[in-house]
Amino acid sequence: MFTIREYPGASTVPSRAAWKSAATAIAWRMKRIVMLSPGDQVSGTEALARWISITGAGLTERSRRLVRVLCPRMEAVIVAWLLIFGAAATVRILFALTPILSVTDFAEIFLPYALAALAPVAGYRIAMAAFPGGILPGQPGFRLALYGRWRKLAPADARAHPAFGPFGFMASLLIGMLLNVAIRSFEFLLAVPAMNHHAPGWGTTIFHMTAFDVIATNFLYAVCFVLALRSIPLFPRMLLFAWSVDLFMQLAIARSVATVAHVPPTVALALQELLSGNTTKVLISVALWLPYLLLSERVNVTYRSRMPAT
Repeated sequence: MFTIREYPGASTVPSRAAWKSAATAIAWRMKRIVMLSPGDQVSGTEALARWISITGAGLTERSRRLVRVLCPRMEAVIVAWLLIFGAAATVRILFALTPILSVTDFAEIFLPYALAALAPVAGYRIAMAAFPGGILPGQPGFRLALYGRWRKLAPADARAHPAFGPFGFMASLLIGMLLNVAIRSFEFLLAVPAMNHHAPGWGTTIFHMTAFDVIATNFLYAVCFVLALRSIPLFPRMLLFAWSVDLFMQLAIARSVATVAHVPPTVALALQELLSGNTTKVLISVALWLPYLLLSERVNVTYRSRMPAT
């Protein structure tokens, strides 16, 4: 390793010799990592390929352990989710912006929070019951992912393939869908005050529309999580549908609030930032994961029963 201080009078850009020295040191270290025996000699390119293979295998194995640890603990995750979200929603209700003078007033505030908490649990349980483990589900009647050259596999052959299963980068997507449920839910709790019919029309519109957005997307992303976990062929399409609904809901909220009169400028600006942030997160997810869902060998083996044609 070197720093600028080791080269008095050097420019802020390392010289070509310094870059070459650093590259040689990195290649030597990779060779030391991937050598099978003291006498094993490999080129820099072979060392890099071997290092990538070893690292990828290690990541895949860690992702397998992660998924296997997560599956039997989902009931504990659900209980923890209900307790944490319920506590946060209780604080919101206690500090509601509008008075709670009757049972109806309380229900108008309580029900959206209750449904937001229960929606991912309902999505998870419904999908788990609808797609039990150990089955060999058939493929859809028509393909949406047409890019590339692929060879069809029988369902049993696909399950026996080394690339089958929600592991590797797919495990990251699984965790990401669970985190998305939590992040969007707590953003709703923090950004939107609790209000009932005593609030102005724009207030109740914002509260109800954003609550419905969280309820719908929480349900859909929980269903997607189960489909991915159970290796159900409908998963890529369901995730695309969830993304589409998520984007549509941001547009629907904006249009609904735009039709209400007398929205304070500060409220309109805050809502715009919230909707823009939600839209940006969805578009980033699409940009990151859609190419992977289309081109990954693991995704195609697991969810489309096909492998690259050689």
